[in-house]
Amino acid sequence: MTGIETGSALLTDLYELTMAAGYFERRLTCRATFELFVRALPSQRGFLVACGLESALAYLENLRFTEHEIAFLREYPVFRTVSSGFFDFLRELRFTGDVSAIPEGTIVFAEEPLLQVTAPITEAQIVETYLLSVLSFETLVATKSARVVRAAAGKDVLEFGARRAHGPAAGIRAARAAYVGGCHATSNVLAGSLFGIPLAGTAAHSWTQAFPSERESFVALLDCFPDSAILLIDTYDTVSGAETAAVLNRKISGVRLDSGDLLQKSREVRQILDRHGHRETRIIASGDLDEFRIAELVATGAPIDSFGVGTEIVTSRDAPALGMVYKLVESEEAGRVEYKTKFSEEKSYSPGPKQIFRFASGGHFHHDLITRAEESCPGAEPLLEAVMRQGQRITAHSSLEAVRARARENVKCLPDEYQTLENAAHYPVQKSEALQRLWEETRVRHFAEK
Repeated sequence: MTGIETGSALLTDLYELTMAAGYFERRLTCRATFELFVRALPSQRGFLVACGLESALAYLENLRFTEHEIAFLREYPVFRTVSSGFFDFLRELRFTGDVSAIPEGTIVFAEEPLLQVTAPITEAQIVETYLLSVLSFETLVATKSARVVRAAAGKDVLEFGARRAHGPAAGIRAARAAYVGGCHATSNVLAGSLFGIPLAGTAAHSWTQAFPSERESFVALLDCFPDSAILLIDTYDTVSGAETAAVLNRKISGVRLDSGDLLQKSREVRQILDRHGHRETRIIASGDLDEFRIAELVATGAPIDSFGVGTEIVTSRDAPALGMVYKLVESEEAGRVEYKTKFSEEKSYSPGPKQIFRFASGGHFHHDLITRAEESCPGAEPLLEAVMRQGQRITAHSSLEAVRARARENVKCLPDEYQTLENAAHYPVQKSEALQRLWEETRVRHFAEK
């Protein structure tokens, strides 16, 4: 992924590498299957939009330790008791496993594996941190974006969050995820270059302040960008700024409001623009907007054509984290399969590789069924599909437009009661009898062997 780091092999938690060293020293070479999923949805979310798979696969394809990274680990105190063979092992390490995943843009729910990794246990272990990080973050932002876009009720949402993101790389990933979730454009130029996302934005308050008068700043911007300039009219006084722009006798593509009572100000500005013949001039609103403020503005009939949203989307401020986990569900060595789970309170999960079947009725999603991987459900759509075999991709790269279209179609197919901004109904996700039986058999076997 040109322009964004695909991930140094050291971009992992220390315990992944100490476990890897331990596996090597104990010659533990079993083939392991891990699944990545969210234990429970945040209280403010009725669904999630899966995102981040392209980033994850690029990382897996390029996984390798450089000489510099190996030298760092050799000298780190905790690894001084590890045999030199481990570092030779790391030098040759590549990801050789199989991956199944839910396609990006698909709506998902709690306990449904977004990703399933089967590989030699050391490979599968080392990649945990990166996979959790990228899928959790991009899913979080895509979901928030979908909520904001829903609130806008057909009006464009522009992602303005690069300066508010938790670092430059996060801003780029957030721009991509926000576009998947339905945003119309981004202010992030590198994201536009990398992914082909439309760009939005022309000037800030400092542009207006840099000129002797507000009028001169408007004229200068219109001279430079006669077909696309958006005039920021609230640097000093919104109504005065609108009057100044409206009497310039120039075509004005749009004006932006960034502060104050946006309902009242947008109405006043619309009247001024219309009175002076600027009926085609768009009004863009920004300034700490979220889905709740946007929904209120739309419901009250504010004459706003587009919404610029930054901090709330790129940080998902009301629900800034997902309880995403990456859990061992099966190990296999010399043909012997062992199913794995935990039985600790509130952290138990279903053992064994899985499939998810989605049932629909009348063009809308009805319920999901999580099953064992070998089960079938005629008439339902299986969500997990093979995307990598022996470390190589076996599916074509999905275009960002295709992923975005999938997200849009999935949101359209999800009934409204599961999409409300507050107190959304719980979408029914069931587990098959065979999967429930496997959990009980695994539990009985575990405690019998203790």
